[in-house]
This record gives sequence, C-alpha cells and structure tokens, in this order.
Amino acid sequence: MKGNGIRKFEKAMNETLTTIHQRRSVRKFKQVPPNKDIIEDLLNAGRSAPSAINKQPWRFYVITNTALITSMAKEIEAVAEGQFQLSHGVHLSRTEDAVFHGAPVVVFISAPKDNEWAELDVGMCAQNMMLAAKSLGLDSCPVGFGRFVEKTKCYSLLNVPASERIVVSLVFGYGDEQPKEHPRRRDNVVYVL
Repeated sequence: MKGNGIRKFEKAMNETLTTIHQRRSVRKFKQVPPNKDIIEDLLNAGRSAPSAINKQPWRFYVITNTALITSMAKEIEAVAEGQFQLSHGVHLSRTEDAVFHGAPVVVFISAPKDNEWAELDVGMCAQNMMLAAKSLGLDSCPVGFGRFVEKTKCYSLLNVPASERIVVSLVFGYGDEQPKEHPRRRDNVVYVL
C-alpha cells in the first residue's frame, strides 16, 4: 500500500513521463516558426539517441523555407496519391497540405542503406526529437510517407548521398490543435516467469 502511494507521487512529479504522455501527433500548426536555437535543441536531442554500436547513422535535412515545404508537399502528394489509405482520415487530394500539415519546420532523417539497424536507430532518434519538442512547447508529427520525397524532382535539393535513404520525416511547430489521447491497448503484455 505504502509503495503504491510513493509510486503515484513520483509518477506525478516526473517531467519525463508527463512529456511522454502528453505528446500527440499534431496535424495543424500556427504559422509561427520556432527559432534556430530551438531547432538545434531538437537536433541535439536526436543526436543523443542510442544507436547500434554507437554508429549514429542519422543525417538531418532541415527545411524552414515555407515555399519549399509547400512545393515538396505537392510533389510528394502527386507521387503518393492512390498508393495507400490514410488511417487518420486525411485524404491527400482533399486536404490543403496532407503531407507536412502546414508545419513551419520539416526534418528528413536519412541513414546508410547498408546499415541493417538504421531504422531502429532513426526511430529512437526521431522519438527523442519529438519528446524534446513537446518539452519545449512545440508539437510534432512523424510523417512516414515523407520518404516519397525520394521519387520527386525536388529530392535533388536535399543532396542526399546515393549510399543513403530517407527513413522518416518529422514536422515541428507550435500546434494549433489539441488532439485527444487515443485509447491504449492493455492486452499486449506477457510476463514470462
């Protein structure tokens, strides 16, 4: 009984757990760009992620130019249209920016094609960045189909080496919505005794 009370108190006071539970994927942003120092804080949080054999395979391509973000979004939409169904109800042809959601910052993260652990490493890197964003008052959304940028004309602007591939894109900014928490499954744990 006593231990349970202490655990509840520690949990209530823990900023990390609070940040984890408050982070949501935001798809509507204010047109107020975060300053460069905050962007650097996000990148540093990503750099602090663990990686297999400490290879730190990630490379960041940061875009803050609104016109370029809009152009890339339109090209990605054209490539992606009809290739998959979006589960969150956003339809590419019926949404103004279904790719980057009007966010003022887009970060593409690449990794070497020959690194078998890169996707896991980049996933941890991306999660660090999104949690850091929440802790700094920003919101974020991982955009998996941002990888379609590789099939667009504007891809060459990123100057990604041929030995690398885009693993994920992330968007950041000051959210203009507060999505509700989705119910979390509780039947997915097996204690092995």
